[in-house]
Amino acid sequence: MSQEERLTRYKGFKEGHKRILVATDLVGRGIDIERVNIVINYDMPDSADTYLHRVGRAGRFGTKGLAITFVSSASDSDVLNQVQERFEVDIKELPEQIDTSTYMPS
Repeated sequence: MSQEERLTRYKGFKEGHKRILVATDLVGRGIDIERVNIVINYDMPDSADTYLHRVGRAGRFGTKGLAITFVSSASDSDVLNQVQERFEVDIKELPEQIDTSTYMPS
């Protein structure tokens, strides 16, 4: 994909014309986009810092957010444990049912 096409798609997402953006770690740092409610990490980042920057896109600017990360290996679990220890959080397994009020405004 050309740089021009990437910028066009990013702009469409940022302005709210598009609702889904599939991105690399590039979007995880330094790009502020309002109204990001859900971040899905198909692969676990390789560090706690990268994880924080990725999931930090959800719930910004006073909005609610949800981050879902697929943990599929021992190394993924290691990074998840590092995140929990470093940022003093308890990350739960995704429940069968999610109340949308936890990540979407009413």
